[in-house]
Amino acid sequence: MRYLWPYRLTALGAFVGLMISSLASLAGPRILAWGVDDGVKALDLAVVWKSCALLVGVAAGRSVFGFLQGYWSEVASQGVAFDLRNAIYDKLQRLSFSYHDQAQTGKLMTRVTSDVEQVRQFVGVGLLQLVSALVLLVGSAVILLRANWQLALAALSVVPFIFAVLGGFIMRVRPRFGAIQRKLGALNTVLQENLAGAKVVHAFAAEPLESERFTVANRGLVEEWQGLIKVFSTSFPLIFFFSNLGTLLVFWLGGAKVIVGEMSVGQVIAFNLYLSLLLMPIFILGGLAAGLSRAGASAGRLFEVMDAEVEVRDRPGAVELGAVTGRIAFEDVHFRYPGMDKPVLQGVSFTAEPGETVAILGRTGSGKSTVINLIPRFYDVTAGRVTIDGHDVRDLSLDSLRRAIGLVHQDPVLFSGSIRDNIAYGRPDAGDAEVEAASRAAQAHDFISALPEGYATEVGERGSGLSGGQRQRIAIARALLVDPRILIFDDSTSAVDTVTEQRIQEALKRLLVGRTAFVIAQRLSTARRASRIIVLDEGKVVANGIHDELLATSAIYCEIVSSQLLGDEDLAPAAAAAPPAAGGA
Repeated sequence: MRYLWPYRLTALGAFVGLMISSLASLAGPRILAWGVDDGVKALDLAVVWKSCALLVGVAAGRSVFGFLQGYWSEVASQGVAFDLRNAIYDKLQRLSFSYHDQAQTGKLMTRVTSDVEQVRQFVGVGLLQLVSALVLLVGSAVILLRANWQLALAALSVVPFIFAVLGGFIMRVRPRFGAIQRKLGALNTVLQENLAGAKVVHAFAAEPLESERFTVANRGLVEEWQGLIKVFSTSFPLIFFFSNLGTLLVFWLGGAKVIVGEMSVGQVIAFNLYLSLLLMPIFILGGLAAGLSRAGASAGRLFEVMDAEVEVRDRPGAVELGAVTGRIAFEDVHFRYPGMDKPVLQGVSFTAEPGETVAILGRTGSGKSTVINLIPRFYDVTAGRVTIDGHDVRDLSLDSLRRAIGLVHQDPVLFSGSIRDNIAYGRPDAGDAEVEAASRAAQAHDFISALPEGYATEVGERGSGLSGGQRQRIAIARALLVDPRILIFDDSTSAVDTVTEQRIQEALKRLLVGRTAFVIAQRLSTARRASRIIVLDEGKVVANGIHDELLATSAIYCEIVSSQLLGDEDLAPAAAAAPPAAGGA
């Protein structure tokens, strides 16, 4: 209802149209009774013509106001859906990485699409139909009681039984609709994973396996729908039975009253029409019960996301980072991912001075990526603190913190649009000359210029059509264009050849002057050029120094150089002569 409030005038117009349309429906049987009794029965053709004209007028008015009600209610509901989609998308943008680590993309997409649509349909159609049903229900009951209270009570005696069936129906369908939306989310997850991993599926000839996964998820959805259909098929026949029983009572008792002269034929006809108007909103309520249950289940799923806690957010009184010199310190940092018992980092401490390039090395699972994720506050430390220029990153506004950092991932994400748009993603107002300068620095200009449309070339989903090295160079250009004081490279040149990597490194050497940089290294040349090398093992800093020092003092570093880094031919003798791993730094 809060989301409907901005569209209250439109919704009010729809409500007025609905009320007029409902009142016109209530007037129809009375006009028909007058036409039958004073026109047809009395053989007065003028009354017949007048009653017909009135019925046509009532029908026309009901149609006009019914159209206005339908149009305005749809406008209001689409506005609600628009705001709901924006609200949940905005919340998804702000939710912490820890939430996205556990959430499945397909299920989140179902909430933004299908669940929003279920709520929209109820707000646009169901809510007003609920009001209309109540108006018709009360209005018809009052008219029936005024026309003949004995006959009305007999006809209304079936209503409690109908509502009892409806109550049981509502209790049974609500959990069913929640299960259907969950099954739909599971189906969308399988579909999303299959489409995103199409190359892997084809490479392993796993099409039959994926078809079976989809069939299982699809069958689960169908089975839930079949269970729901069983509830419908057992409830509504009972409702129709009781409604027909009410009609039978009207003809039986009303016919007897006509025979003894207590009622006219027209009055019985009108009475039966009013009974239909009374039973019709009950049927509407039955359908609305299903719609309300489904919308309620969907709304619950929507607000599960919208009410989720944002773990990483601005503290009260968060300050702007301002001018950055680039001194970054890890002070006894501990970190554990949500839901995990074992910590990833344990007492990590080191300092990167302004202008230093720090290479981070370690075995798989040693915590390298976690270290660089804590600098822009993708996660918050469990204990200890990370500081930039002496400021705890948790005391800084997220916008100012992240604007000061340029980040290039190993598997960079490109968005649908032109290459220029992707490079200028962090600075949409950048000029063509600035975009080209960043591309040249990232060694991307030559291959971009060779494309038929150059910088205007459209990039497919996730950068399809470009090689891994081309995507990495575009991502490097994107990071350089924002001119950050802190740069983070998560193995960002792993997909380029040695010559291109050499050119990128030479260009970066000039660009990194005065900037602090962190590099997760996979090449020996990267480690050699670093001002400082941090070696991690099982979440702890086990070595800290420059390349030559670590070769002489750290067995773990020598082991990493020998087994992991590319281009280590000239270090083989040194690595072989190093002390055993048990005697590491």
